[in-house]
Amino acid sequence: MTTRNLMLFGAVAALYLLTGLGESWNLSLSILNSALLATIAALGVNMQWGYAGLFSTGVMGFTALGGLAVVLVSARPNVENWQAGGAGILLALVLGAVSVVAAVLAWKGLPRGRLRALVVAAILIGGFFLFRAVFDPAVTATEAVNPQYAGNLGGLGLPSLVAWPVGGLLAASAAWAIGKTALGLRSDYLAIATLGIAEIIVAFLKNEDWLARGVKNVTQLPRPWPVPLEVDLQKDPGFLDFVASWGWNPVATSTILIKLLYAGLFVAVLAAIIWAFERALNSPWGRMMRAIRDNEVAAAAMGKDVTRRHLQVFILGSAVIGFAGAMATSMDGQLTPGSFQPLRFTFLIWVMVIIGGSGNNWGTVLGGLLIGWLYFAVEFLGPGMMAAITSAMPEGWLKAHLVGSAEHMRLLTLGVILLLVLRFSPRGLIPEK
Repeated sequence: MTTRNLMLFGAVAALYLLTGLGESWNLSLSILNSALLATIAALGVNMQWGYAGLFSTGVMGFTALGGLAVVLVSARPNVENWQAGGAGILLALVLGAVSVVAAVLAWKGLPRGRLRALVVAAILIGGFFLFRAVFDPAVTATEAVNPQYAGNLGGLGLPSLVAWPVGGLLAASAAWAIGKTALGLRSDYLAIATLGIAEIIVAFLKNEDWLARGVKNVTQLPRPWPVPLEVDLQKDPGFLDFVASWGWNPVATSTILIKLLYAGLFVAVLAAIIWAFERALNSPWGRMMRAIRDNEVAAAAMGKDVTRRHLQVFILGSAVIGFAGAMATSMDGQLTPGSFQPLRFTFLIWVMVIIGGSGNNWGTVLGGLLIGWLYFAVEFLGPGMMAAITSAMPEGWLKAHLVGSAEHMRLLTLGVILLLVLRFSPRGLIPEK
């Protein structure tokens, strides 16, 4: 790593240190943890775009699937809801899968013609009505049990760390299904398709209460090892004696310690992903992917299966995004489908990749930490800056409105930063080698 790159990372580190010294270490660590999670997701996007040139805008959907995995794996099971309709829901899902498989086999096994179309249509339509006949009563029965606090099947009650790789697998499975159809589209159509599919995934989570309580949210999700609850830590005699010996506040110290533990976990995951991605990028596979990105026709002429490689890198990148989504949900302790917005979980990630330098893993890390700090820092810097800008204005509704809505300056700030980087360093702060 060059001296210039080290200076850039040092400048970003200084931003977090100044935030801790000027505001609070609790705030600085909160921003750092959110930025680390966004950086991990950005590495998945960088693999898709920087390695293979796939313009996917479905980041939000894969992040949401990672969060769903935490609910399915780590949430406590709701026994009464399972007894009311769990078996019916499972049976309906099996019937739906069997119908799809039967339709695929009929399509492949029958000769081309009107008969094949009629048979496949009959299987799908009949399977759909059979699915709904079993599924709808089971869902109604499940959601009717204790809807105020449950109303869903719950999860398996396993440790939260187990849910992280499951989140990656769930996102990878969805990416395989999407990629088998959407990767044949042109790049701009692929972006539209993946954005629409991401919205469908989030809408599904919002409306299917039996799965994850919909907009009522799933709360009290377990924390990953070794992160304890603040309440438990504040009751620990050893911890209380330690903070008393230093004259610290137990509540503030426990909160900071929890965030430090999260930061350690996230840095360890980020380091492992960076190590694997750097080895992949500098391997023959990585050189092949960049050759496909730069000239698909020439790569295909050399005998490379372009579509298969695109599917491969699309699945790998989506798995990393899903992994990051599971980590974020574990840290929040709840799944809130309404919080999944394209600005926060898709376009912000893309800004990180573009500003950092697409195709360069370390550039993506730099962009993730920088834009992550900037996105959240505007909330506490914006009002002060706007108050200074409007200091000469007379008191009134306009001045109050500008100061009160200063947090929305993040959109303007991100746009200005993006324009400046594209103007003076179009390949990003740390360009691809």
